[in-house]
Amino acid sequence: MDGRKSTTEEIRRRFDGDVERFSNLETGQSATVDAPVSLELIARAAAGVRPAATTLLDIGCGAGNYSLKLLQYLPLRSVTLIDLSRPMLDRAVERISVAAPEVEVTAIQSDIREAALPADAFDVAVAAATLHHLRAEEEWRQVFGGIYRALLPGGSFWIADLVTHQSAAVQQVMWQRYGEYLAALKGSEYRDHVFAYIDAEDTPRPLGWQLELLVRAGFREVDVLHKNNCFSAFGGVK
Repeated sequence: MDGRKSTTEEIRRRFDGDVERFSNLETGQSATVDAPVSLELIARAAAGVRPAATTLLDIGCGAGNYSLKLLQYLPLRSVTLIDLSRPMLDRAVERISVAAPEVEVTAIQSDIREAALPADAFDVAVAAATLHHLRAEEEWRQVFGGIYRALLPGGSFWIADLVTHQSAAVQQVMWQRYGEYLAALKGSEYRDHVFAYIDAEDTPRPLGWQLELLVRAGFREVDVLHKNNCFSAFGGVK
């Protein structure tokens, strides 16, 4: 690799052609370790924090798996979807409209760094396999702060994502283990394919760093729901 990271437009084009892989509620995204576990835990945690939640912000919604799972646990009346990819948004709207025709769905094609989020508008926000595309530290601070402001008091923000480790030695161990997982799942060529697009597109940050960022953004209760290898589900309550 030449060290250059993919542009937003390059990432959008890849996801435009990858809708089917993100459209399985039962399996989640296979390249993500324990994706179904994180999906279930985040839905349950959001419902536990605010069982009467009616408004959801789904950031990097993909084909809508997180919105669909949260609909199983919460009396949602409004879902706002944000994604770079129009085909992903279209599939998410279609699936949610079939599953819950009474829910108002708003689809916004945008980068979360550029989205104008209303203040005090949502009971729950989720971001699954999305924030690892953020680059500079200032972008992370801006996005976390914007999501905090968009939540109602007592609302919650939940993340499921690729994370790194602060120790280089631990990172090496975990990365090797992740490669073994991918190779066992679909073979060495699949492992190399996943590693190549992670190297090209992603700039994940350590779990501890992101937890600290949640606190700095103002979240008063921060918790880790799950961690396995290089993936974690975590979040905070405003």
